[in-house]
Amino acid sequence: MSDFTGKTGLIVGVANKRSISWGIAQAAAAAGARLVLTYPSQRLEENVRELAAKLDNPLVLPCDVSSDEQIAALAASIDQEFGGLDFLVHGASFAPHHELSAPFVDTSREGFRIALDISAYSLIGLTRAVLPLMEKRGGGTVLTLSFLGSDRVFPNYNVMGVAKAALESAVRYLASDLGPKNIRVNAVSAGPIKTLAASGISGFSSILGVYRERAPLRRNVDLGEIADASLFLLGTASRGITGEVMLVDGGYHAMGL
Repeated sequence: MSDFTGKTGLIVGVANKRSISWGIAQAAAAAGARLVLTYPSQRLEENVRELAAKLDNPLVLPCDVSSDEQIAALAASIDQEFGGLDFLVHGASFAPHHELSAPFVDTSREGFRIALDISAYSLIGLTRAVLPLMEKRGGGTVLTLSFLGSDRVFPNYNVMGVAKAALESAVRYLASDLGPKNIRVNAVSAGPIKTLAASGISGFSSILGVYRERAPLRRNVDLGEIADASLFLLGTASRGITGEVMLVDGGYHAMGL
């Protein structure tokens, strides 16, 4: 496991114990990192604080990623507390429920805006806000979370697939922008996991079944496997990797049928 002793990381997207961001937070904390966790609303604050209590005294702060003001306040608080930042994990993702149940052709303008804003643009906004903090450390690493629906059609994934495609493109453009500053930007594209976001996708259980049946490993991946791959991309072992979308899905993406 990578050694994150002395490193400070911001992890966005923890909602409950099934969140991929939570799996990464646990792994990073176990590797010695000091963490900042965020919650997007009062409704989820209690969940995040209960989980944070299981770690070594992380800083817990509010951040609605659709608000530039809250993103700026988050960065200022991190600067005041730690004087810099070594890594960012972006796990924010959302689309209105009705956009995931109606036919894609019926996607509303507002639903499209919300999905792209929270699920893709927020990576840009957060990265821009923490850029000065990473520059203070001589560089850093940004990691976001994607899904194969960015490239292929999955039933009822709809506008989220478009948002993930935009997210992966943003990874490449940010990697190009920030490489000269010694800041790497990558994504993990995980196999299906029963997260809070996934619960809003009709027929999600059938997707899990297809993966188990057809992936070369003949099973679904778990949070620990995704977290380990994420720590690899966040750590020094991957120091030559940027602009990459690493698929952690038991090999499902390699199959034609």
